[in-house]
Amino acid sequence: MEILKYIIPAFIVLLTSYLLIDRMLSNEERKRKSDIAQKNNNTVIPIQLRAYERLMLLLERTNPSNMVLNVLKSGMNCLSFQTNMIESIRKEFEHNYAQQVYVSDALWSATISTQENLIKLINTTSTHFQPEDSAIKFAEAIIKIYSETENNPTQIATEILKSEVRYLFLKR
Repeated sequence: MEILKYIIPAFIVLLTSYLLIDRMLSNEERKRKSDIAQKNNNTVIPIQLRAYERLMLLLERTNPSNMVLNVLKSGMNCLSFQTNMIESIRKEFEHNYAQQVYVSDALWSATISTQENLIKLINTTSTHFQPEDSAIKFAEAIIKIYSETENNPTQIATEILKSEVRYLFLKR
């Protein structure tokens, strides 16, 4: 019986010590994980924002009304205009291909859809013109058709992009 007077208090002290140390280590681990997550956010979020900015520039540059100004040259015929437009679209997308790593699959799919639809629009519209015709009427037709399209691919991709950026800032 005498030994129980020593064992029971020693066991209580040991159990209390174990629980306190376990809680302290758990808190330290949680704090360490939180610090790592914060450091990752401080590194990843600026990269993501640059990716969103680049995709926004891509969408603006490939918008037909903006692209025509960059591609159309005086005296250009429809065939060379069509070729230069498609080449310009492909180069813009190829230049920004790596951005898909930092954005959602939905945004990247919308971006690819924009490219495909622009090329399809250019090729479809070209069938209404002769290859040697002046490119000015061809350019006007592309701009008109694209601007009259409700929810054109550029608008859809832009809205997805903006909503992702808003969400990125809300979750911080």
